[in-house]
Amino acid sequence: MAGAEFFFLLLVAAAMAAMVYGGGGFGFPSSVLTLERAFPVNMRVEVEALKARDRARHARLLQRVVGGIVDFPVVGTSDPYLVGLYFTKVKLGSPPREFNVQIDTGSDILWVTCSSCNDCPQSSGLGIQLNFFDSASSSTASLVSCSDAICSSAIQTASAECSSQSNQCGYSFQYGDGSGTSGHYVSDLLYFDSIFGEYSIANSSASIIFGCSTYQSGDLTKTDRAIDGIFGFGQQDLSVISQLSSKGITPRVFSHCLKGEGNGGGILVLGEILDPSIVYSPLVPSQPHYNLYLQSIAVNGQLVPIDPAVFATSSNRGTIIDSGTTLAYLVEEAYDPFVSAVTSTVSQSVTPILSKGNQCYLVTSSIAEMFPPVALDFADGASMVLKPTDYLIHLGFVDGAAMWCIGFQKVQGPGITILGDLVLKDKIFVYDLAHQRIGWANYDCSLSVNVSLTSGKDEFINAGQMSVSRSSNHRLFELKPKSTHALLLQIIMSIGLLFLYRGPWLQNPIICLMCVG
Repeated sequence: MAGAEFFFLLLVAAAMAAMVYGGGGFGFPSSVLTLERAFPVNMRVEVEALKARDRARHARLLQRVVGGIVDFPVVGTSDPYLVGLYFTKVKLGSPPREFNVQIDTGSDILWVTCSSCNDCPQSSGLGIQLNFFDSASSSTASLVSCSDAICSSAIQTASAECSSQSNQCGYSFQYGDGSGTSGHYVSDLLYFDSIFGEYSIANSSASIIFGCSTYQSGDLTKTDRAIDGIFGFGQQDLSVISQLSSKGITPRVFSHCLKGEGNGGGILVLGEILDPSIVYSPLVPSQPHYNLYLQSIAVNGQLVPIDPAVFATSSNRGTIIDSGTTLAYLVEEAYDPFVSAVTSTVSQSVTPILSKGNQCYLVTSSIAEMFPPVALDFADGASMVLKPTDYLIHLGFVDGAAMWCIGFQKVQGPGITILGDLVLKDKIFVYDLAHQRIGWANYDCSLSVNVSLTSGKDEFINAGQMSVSRSSNHRLFELKPKSTHALLLQIIMSIGLLFLYRGPWLQNPIICLMCVG
């Protein structure tokens, strides 16, 4: 080594020493790096305290990675004579309290009932204990003021209103079935388990804004299907999926698989379910709901004579996906030819009858053998194939024959076609907000599903209870849907086998833009 090079290295080494050890002779500021123990060496610490600290740190580290998967339990069925809705559990506040909330893709806001609500139900016919949120009892809760930026943003989308007297950011929602709720916004912690990789599950939490309901009306006040609140999965800024994805905690995609048969239940994940049979169709842009381009309907492979213009999206027309609606609603111009096509196909093997204005059929054998498949055709060649149980509902027996009725309800005049749980059940649905599309595939929702672990990476997990396996070069979590047998049995016993839910769909069709059932 040349003398000049050796001398230069000495200068660099001396400068680095001066920076670390405080030599100061080269004009660098003196600094000493000190390390302190989080727990003093002479202090006895419980293992649980150490684990809690590690979990908190892991959550902070992992929340910087976009793509964590959040898995929620699903309870309920689409059967209007049993439950007629699907719901999940969320944990809010400090200490955390658990709330049962309906899964609703037709609205945006997560809200739960406030302890200050005087006229809200105190018990539920669903066999669940109702809980009430009390911001005064949560050490991490804070009210959202009118001056808060998120309140100003929400007001622009008609999701909030301000009271000059209380300076609280409030809200008021009116649903299509005549029910409604009002209250104020609260900021508090939402708790969940984030899955980031093989064996990597973090007990996470994030501060979110949600509604605290102080007033309810209509069907929300009825005890037969009372629940703690509604979990809105819409696209607006105040939805939980938007809030978590904006913080980099979850990707901008969520998926569900709602089980229709037996005990119901299913899978709900903030993440993308993967299946080779999923087909995608684009969302109609700039719409408040999940609008799709429905183009035609086919019965038994034959196109039904329907003017495509009746499905065009406008201020009072279009087709939306809504898990908060129990049945399905079809505009009059499409309903009549659709029912006629089904009836003409099966009239030789079943007995068509009218019951309370609904088209029904007396069937003496399996409807799977007697009734044709129905295809809803959407943009980009995406077809949604419906089995008979996806458009028929069982309404009892007549003279020993089973009576099955068209589950689609007629919407009088111009209106919205709504695909509710009757259609959504027994299918994977992926709401890919990042790419503005929705995908679906027929599926047995009692099975595990593959979920993309990180957007753009070949890593997958299975939603449900974890057991690890490997397939090809992909890491897989064998997570199956969480068992809901005990709770569903309790619900069924609470409602009774002869219970007939008096929902609006069984009396007259109601346009339901943000349905709660």
